Amino acid sequence: MASMREIKRRKSSIQSTKQITNAMKLVATAKLQKAKANAEETRPYFKRTMDTIGSIIHKSRGITHPYLTERTVKNKGYVVITSNRGLAGGYNMNLCKLIMRKESDKEQSKIIAVGKNGRDILKKNGYAIIKEYHDMVNHPSYRSAEILGKALLKMYEVEELDEIYIAYTSFKSTISHEPQLIRVLPVDVEQFEAVESEKHLMTFEPNEEEVLGHIIPRYINSLIIGALREAVASEHGARMTAMDSATKNASEIIDRLTLEYNRARQASITQEITEIVGGAEALK
Repeated sequence: MASMREIKRRKSSIQSTKQITNAMKLVATAKLQKAKANAEETRPYFKRTMDTIGSIIHKSRGITHPYLTERTVKNKGYVVITSNRGLAGGYNMNLCKLIMRKESDKEQSKIIAVGKNGRDILKKNGYAIIKEYHDMVNHPSYRSAEILGKALLKMYEVEELDEIYIAYTSFKSTISHEPQLIRVLPVDVEQFEAVESEKHLMTFEPNEEEVLGHIIPRYINSLIIGALREAVASEHGARMTAMDSATKNASEIIDRLTLEYNRARQASITQEITEIVGGAEALK
């Protein structure tokens, strides 16, 4: 059995850790509320953009546009949105596993890292990191989405990348977060539901192709900002859950150490009483 001094030292250390994890839980909870509101605020705009593109595509069957055209795939780009900080449970690893299961051809796969943890995990597993945008996850903004969207379009137009995907964690609830992988370019027309013309009466000037050339970049930007805000909300939710679990575990360890300390103290007292009684008997 460990000595009373050692048990007391361990208990004090665990109590300090518990204070830290509890404080981190409270911070993550506060940040989660704001991140959740931002994610929910973005969804209507994204839905309306999807409806608009769907209306154009279904109104003009057989439309041709570089952003819609499939081509021979030599290189695939993956925008991987993770966190810059750890202590978020399996949040980062779960998303990286999604990429590793999807794409075993590491030579063909190019990673655009948004978040240091995803970069480190994928780089360690042999994937090439071609661009990094780590500040975006600290303060997601539409301006950041425009910068990344413009870079993705340029890489696609010069055929540096033939397919581009976004990997992020979708926020379902405080304790539920789902890794997602969606194709950005070329735009997958099958993902757009048919839109009834009675609901969306549109005239396109000068033509559908030119309108798509303007609206698809905005669609990509809205996709990026949506993914960023969903990922940030998921990160804070995952960290809150992880810190809550760590705090509970610390409390259980403290309770166990308290019981162990009391037993050691009782054994010490019993031994002292036995020695006193033995000494008294010897003096008779």
